[in-house]
Amino acid sequence: MALTVGVLALQGDFQEHIAVLSELGVSTREVRSPKDLSGVDGLILPGGESTTMSMLLESSGLLLEVAKALSEGLFAFGTCAGMILLAREVLDGRSDQNGFALMDIAVRRNGFGRQIKSFEADLVVNGIDGPPVRAVFIRAPVVEKVAKEVAILAEVSYSFDDDTHRVVPVVCAQDRLLACSFHPELTGDTRLHQLFVSKILSEK
Repeated sequence: MALTVGVLALQGDFQEHIAVLSELGVSTREVRSPKDLSGVDGLILPGGESTTMSMLLESSGLLLEVAKALSEGLFAFGTCAGMILLAREVLDGRSDQNGFALMDIAVRRNGFGRQIKSFEADLVVNGIDGPPVRAVFIRAPVVEKVAKEVAILAEVSYSFDDDTHRVVPVVCAQDRLLACSFHPELTGDTRLHQLFVSKILSEK
């Protein structure tokens, strides 16, 4: 069945997401204004800079329109900064930072560390068969709290700067929302995007 997935194209690596979806044979649309939301079956909120994205969402008129569409059941996949936009709570967010506050998780921006702390890991993701998913973490958010309504699909073991070693969620799902703290569009592995598309198709 044909479907169209919108990709928020205000800032960040939206072109890479479009390329992955195109490889899967999925029609895409760059979402830059409220009119671009019309008729899309799902929306990807890409990585980038979450504070900048929140300001651009507001100035473009998209903040309220995307929030309305999500509250009415639009499927969404947030990656890295997109996960921050979906999170119910941003523990270190700025007072002027806007988001959609729909997924019942609490996140900390750049929780794994700054750019110099970027790393890669192989993840076993619930719902994805085959070899582990290679995940690229760049200034990634850390999920600090997860409500019981949220399914944890993958976790990573990490040694933090405060000398603690913890296993933290990095892929979460709740209702029609999917979020990950890394950049699945950078590895050539299309399976997380396919998981998102499958969620949409299962209800069409």
